[in-house]
Amino acid sequence: MSEMLKAIQKRQSTRGPYDIHRPVDKEDLKQILEAGRWAPTAHNMQNFEIIVVDDKSLLEKIGDIESPISQTFIRENYQQLSFSEKELRRKKVGILGTMFPTFMRNPGVKPKPNEKTASFQGKLVKTSSVLLVVVYDPGRRAPASRGDFLGIMSLGCVMENMWLMANSLGINCHILSAFSSDPVENKVKRILNIPKNLKIAFTCRLGCTTAPAQYLRVRRDVEDFNYHNLFGNKI
Repeated sequence: MSEMLKAIQKRQSTRGPYDIHRPVDKEDLKQILEAGRWAPTAHNMQNFEIIVVDDKSLLEKIGDIESPISQTFIRENYQQLSFSEKELRRKKVGILGTMFPTFMRNPGVKPKPNEKTASFQGKLVKTSSVLLVVVYDPGRRAPASRGDFLGIMSLGCVMENMWLMANSLGINCHILSAFSSDPVENKVKRILNIPKNLKIAFTCRLGCTTAPAQYLRVRRDVEDFNYHNLFGNKI
């Protein structure tokens, strides 16, 4: 197996708190940004800017932002859950329900008061060494790309490059999507002085932990999604 494939298979999201006493090395951070720089983008538009946030006072302010948990997220997230490792292995897609609080894996349970208006993973933000806030201009799109599909796909390439580089350096990474949803996005943009015409695509939490959480990761087998010449024609 190639070293590249091994790195891809080892890539994972580390959702727990990071060690505040183990900052990300500046040279490592440069390599992560360099990896993002060389990501493929539609028409080489390089349709992104990255704000590196390591100021503790700014991390505190961002971590204090509260956002109600969307009922749409709870409902649609529930559809992706498995409730045992056996079920998850059988499905080969989705995630374990035990990764979420009770009310998010049991529709009959009401959230606790502090869960209803919980900060969007505020404690996790505050323990991060660095946040990489990736923004783009939705007013610019890849030529003839409906809904700027190619531009959005390009941003995903930037994410993957930086994620793989971080993990290869032993640095934990966790993508936060809450930054890009209203009204949280507007509050973050004010804190970081981000121009109104730019939108937050995603944010990477970076940091180190001595004991990353272990959880079952599954993937479909190649033959489950691979067809030969014609759709539906299995090899």
